[in-house]
Amino acid sequence: MNERLSILTVHAHPDDEASKGAPTLAKYSREGIHTVLVCCTGGEEGDLNNPALKEPGQPFHGVEGDDAKRLLAELRPKELAASAEVIGFSHVEMLGYRDSGMPESPANSHPECFHRADIDESTGRLVRVIREHRPQVIITYGDDQRGYPHPDHLKVHDISVLAFDRAGDDEWYPEHGPAWQPLKLYYSVWSRSRLTAVHEALLRLRGSSPYDEKWFERPNLDHRITTRLNIGDFLWARSGALRAHKTQVDEREPFWFGLSDEELAEVYPYEDWVLARSLVPVMHRDGQLEDDMFAGIRSAARR
Repeated sequence: MNERLSILTVHAHPDDEASKGAPTLAKYSREGIHTVLVCCTGGEEGDLNNPALKEPGQPFHGVEGDDAKRLLAELRPKELAASAEVIGFSHVEMLGYRDSGMPESPANSHPECFHRADIDESTGRLVRVIREHRPQVIITYGDDQRGYPHPDHLKVHDISVLAFDRAGDDEWYPEHGPAWQPLKLYYSVWSRSRLTAVHEALLRLRGSSPYDEKWFERPNLDHRITTRLNIGDFLWARSGALRAHKTQVDEREPFWFGLSDEELAEVYPYEDWVLARSLVPVMHRDGQLEDDMFAGIRSAARR
């Protein structure tokens, strides 16, 4: 295998790339690996989550209703570009759909929303990007999203799983270039171990935590974790990328910034993943977690 090493991650909205996997992608980018971000929607249905932007002299001061929605839709792609630069992505691809909004909201019915997109057509858009950038590794959302069943997140999973297979089948989408078969497919996972560690550290260091019992009622999927990357030296990518999304992230919010990067690195310096598909041999012993998404691929690349 003489191909460059490449990894592609699929997200639903601008800011998802900051909160899910930013340190992992920064780590691989710093290694010289080609990193690709696919963002499926423009985030048009997001809310302004940073009240500081409504203060005098700030862009949303005195802006309400439809005008605020239009301004938000204008700013979010710019925030995404700034976030991607912090993380170090080699390429950012907008898949071109409209944000579907939260479950059962009127936005679910918008004819241009991602949720309503034809499954074969939307998968084809992703296949085109895969064939162009030829990733060995693809990261997407998991098959168990009971904790956050957003229509766009569900659709990201659906098209990613299909695209993993169809990208390597030259009978699908011949108009999108020569077939390319990715080798490993990973799911992101909300780690209960991480949640517990951060919650306990916030109580110990700050005296309170935003993680109430509802967070611990979410399904515990830790038993599915196969891969744990030590990214303690790359937590700056998470915090920097989150800060780039000024409309979505309040820097005063302990949910995001209750611990400093240094404190978080002491408490839980890992990102956890589920290896859902692999076309290369699994290179670790039973009970031992992978520590590299390119395990089994780097060795083949050296031969």
